Order: sequence, then C-alpha cells, then structure tokens
Amino acid sequence: MTPDNPGHTAVDEPFDVAIIGYGPVGATLANLLEREGRRVLVLEQFPQSYPLPRATHIDGEAMRVLQSAGIGEDLEPLLGVYARMRFEDAQGRMLIDWPRPITPGIHGWRDSNRFHQPDLEHALQARIARSSLVTVRRGLRLTGLDQNELGVTLVARDERGEPWSAQARYVVGCDGANSTVRALIGAELTVLAPSQQWLVADFILNPGAPELPEGTVQYCDPARPFTYIEGAGRRRRWEVMLLPGDDPATFARPDQVYPLLQRWVSPDHVVLERAVVYVFRSAIASRWRNGRVMIAGDAAHQTPPFLGQGLCAGLRDVINLAWKIDLALTGTADPDLLDSYQQELAPHVTQYIAEANRIGGFIAETDPDKARERDAMLLSSPHVMTPIRPRLGGGLRGQNANPLAGTLAAQPRLRADRRLDDLVGLHFAVLVTARLAARFTPAMHDRLRAAGAVVLEGDGDEYLATIGAEAVIIRPDHYIFGTAGTFAEAEALIAALPVVTVTRHDG
Repeated sequence: MTPDNPGHTAVDEPFDVAIIGYGPVGATLANLLEREGRRVLVLEQFPQSYPLPRATHIDGEAMRVLQSAGIGEDLEPLLGVYARMRFEDAQGRMLIDWPRPITPGIHGWRDSNRFHQPDLEHALQARIARSSLVTVRRGLRLTGLDQNELGVTLVARDERGEPWSAQARYVVGCDGANSTVRALIGAELTVLAPSQQWLVADFILNPGAPELPEGTVQYCDPARPFTYIEGAGRRRRWEVMLLPGDDPATFARPDQVYPLLQRWVSPDHVVLERAVVYVFRSAIASRWRNGRVMIAGDAAHQTPPFLGQGLCAGLRDVINLAWKIDLALTGTADPDLLDSYQQELAPHVTQYIAEANRIGGFIAETDPDKARERDAMLLSSPHVMTPIRPRLGGGLRGQNANPLAGTLAAQPRLRADRRLDDLVGLHFAVLVTARLAARFTPAMHDRLRAAGAVVLEGDGDEYLATIGAEAVIIRPDHYIFGTAGTFAEAEALIAALPVVTVTRHDG
C-alpha cells in the first residue's frame, strides 16, 4: 500500500479504478478488484477509520461477498450467532417470531450473523495493506470529476486546501448517504417512505450485568417503540424512537439515555460507547451510473435498519460492479454491460427497502387504537417471518423465463471439500454433468474461455440434481445466469454470455 502523502499534487499513471470512500463497501470493492490484478486508488476524506459500532448484522450472502474479497476466514471467528428476532406488544406477548438457523445454510455461511463493524474494516484494510496494487490516500476531499472516452480525472483537496489529482479508467463512489459523487453525476434521491428519528445507543456490558434477551427484540409499544439488539461479544444496542416533543439535540445525552433504558440496565451495568440520533431514511438515487462513474452503497440507496440490510445491500452492489468493471477493462465485455448494474439492483434493493418499511410499520405504530388492532390481528394466529430473497431485475440472464435465472445460487462444497466460490473466484462458474459436457462443441468451449468461465465437469452433480438441471452457469456475484437440461439449452445459454465477439481493450 502506498502511504498517505497529502503534499503530493498529482498521480500521472492512470489507475484501473478509483474508489471514493474507504468504509466497508469501498474497501470490499478494492479487495475484489485487487484479487483480479487491478490497480486501485482509494480516496478517503477522513484521516482515520471510525472506531465505534455501526452495522451489527450481516447475512450469509454478504459473507459470501467477503469470502470472495479474501477475508471470510479472517472474519469468521469474530462472528456471533444471531439466533432470532421477535416482536412483542406492550404486555410482552409475542406478535411475530423470526428464528434464524445457527448452522451454515446452503450458501456456506449462517444466514444471520452478529459482528462488530470495526473488526470488518480492520480485516479489509489489513488485506489491502499487504498489496502493492492498491493505493490509499486519506485526508483528501473529492471536489470534481472530469471524464472522457479514455478515463476520468479526479480533482481533490487535502487538509491544507492544496489541490491533488489523479487519473482512473473508472470511478466508483462509495462515499455514503451524503455522497459527493452522487451529486457530481447529477443523481437525485427519490424518497420512498417518510423518515423517522431514532436514538441509537451502544453499550458494553459490565460483569454482573443482568441477563438480557438473545438476538433482537422489537418492542412494539405505542407509548414508545424500542429495539434491543444483541451485538457481538458483550456489546448491546438499544434503538429508541423519538416522539413529538422530544428534542433531538439533547435526546442522546447520557442523562436522557439511561432513564429510557432503566427497565433493562442501570449505569452500573454498562459502559456507554456511543449515543447518536439518526434519521432512518428510505431513498434511492435516480441514476447509479454516468459514463465511467458509478455509485454504490448508501450513495445509491438508503434503508431503515429493521432488516439489517444496509451494509448487505452495499456489498451486493460492489460484487455486481466488480466483475462487470473487470470484463469491461479487459475488453471481454462491452462497457454498456455496466448499464445492467442499476437495472438489476435498483428493483432488487427497492424490495428490501419496502420490506424494512413494512416491518418498521409494525414496530413504530404509536396510535393506541391502531396498535390494538395490530396486536389482535397478529395474536389471532402464529406469525413466523422468513427472509425475502428477491430476484435480480433487468435482463442480464441467460433465460428470462427460467425461474432460477437471477436468483441466488447455493455454494456447494466440491473438490477437496472446498467451497465453490473459492474454486472459481470472480468468474463465471459452469457446473455440468460429464454426459452433457462431452457434447460441448469447440465453439462453446471458445466462448466459455473468452468469458473467463471456470468449468467444473461432473463435480457438482449433487447440486445439479437439487435444481433439476444438467448444467448451470453461476455469475461471479453468485446469482444464477441460467440452467440447461439439454444440449440445445446449454448451447443457447453459453451463447448468451455477455462476451463481445471480437476482443478489444476498453480505453
């Protein structure tokens, strides 16, 4: 890693990709691209990483992204089991139960995990620090982007106000909810639901603290909605909805926070790490790409935390982008492939945001009469939640009519008990039976080689049987491109891969 050097005024050699923002989303993208041999520049305006808790939940799909980024094994010992979420009314009666499996699922990871965000950021940054391909520049604030058919010029200022510039073929803004890159590409935020103000208070339990619930509890009390979250280790979080008359400027003071939580803990039981009033927003950017510049994570979309999908959505963004940018850089795919990024993930994340708002509607009801109606409806029969797994939007699928195309693939263990994603990296995976593979023509093999696909012949038959196919192509972002049951279907599926006929170099 090239050390920070705020006095340096320019970098002449163009980078493959410049990433704005060095939070977990930007750092994951840097690791994904580095593993493909890409030269990456990361710009971060803050001199140090934020040391306190933020995101606390990560799902199995997001763990697969981190596995692909090379830190899955580093992070695994630091994960906690996220056993359940339950919803209770003001009398403590269970309205909704949401149990989570405590063993790895078909994706190779637990579906729900507790973690401490600084642990994740440290693992991502430690891996980058070992690479000569990634240059990290802290203390630089992006002020402008100027692009042409060959690349993008980035203009920034250091902490002393001195100008700094660099060149990159592509730029990705992972610079958060107040994204500079979003503004520079002319994108506007569309509000999907009214915002809410909530206190987020993080604590570390002292020895002798009272026993607290496992997982998450949503206290659906119209007098004051609360959320309790079991964090990693001895960390615990409470989220408290602000009501009319509450002053956001003082609501996070310790003398205000502790009385709110006296039913659970006292100041003797815990150490307050952080207390902040957040605005829970539901919004999506109007455009995620302008030529060679893209946005990801909170810069592109914002969701309330009730599903724990904010960080997960950002990680889905960057693995979708990483393989497409890589193919565009090599000339394997036309750069217009990048148009599919927003086409696929904007409707996908919109479904997650809608579900978070649906759940939030149960929790945040403050009208006593409507709360009684809600309770009666939910208590009338058992309600058990299950996670949603939306299909990708857009048309970058081998067979649009195939119900599996655009859905998340499983991650079976294959050769030498290795996980599928470890065998194929950021490439298309082709699992095919030996009998069908024997019929592949030279033209089919040529196209698979052009796409950089990894063909696993006869090695995934058990998984193929579960999906009723003779072959499946899995995209680098772990979604199914399409399946085939016959030679003709396999031939058509391979022909549909997003590979240009004549290889050329982009920019």
